[in-house]
Amino acid sequence: MNRACEFLKNAGTYYLATVEGDQPRVRPFGTAHIFEDKLYIQTGLKKDCAKQLLANPKAEICAFKDGKWIRIAGELVLDERIEAQKSMLDAYPNLRRMYAEGDGNTAVFYFKNATATISSFTDAPETFTF
Repeated sequence: MNRACEFLKNAGTYYLATVEGDQPRVRPFGTAHIFEDKLYIQTGLKKDCAKQLLANPKAEICAFKDGKWIRIAGELVLDERIEAQKSMLDAYPNLRRMYAEGDGNTAVFYFKNATATISSFTDAPETFTF
């Protein structure tokens, strides 16, 4: 899990895929944070992304950096605790321009039943779960 988080942070931008009905939806993200031994991401509850995850928590992330890419598939679970929101916002203080703990919009989701695979065109894939 730490390796997955580090990869996402080093990549800077990753792409989160969700499902809306039978249509995949993909968008860029930049938050990746470990809190209480779980990998978290952040979005706003008012955004379509959060609504899609609440309707169907299955999601996948993909990021590319230095000739390697990571795919993380699993379920994203909403953590409504203020402590989880604070931890994320402390890790990404620039988000405080748009979000605050307990504002009714800040949403932090953690991966559950996740499988990560790091691949390249030259090395064998490395897969791990968390």
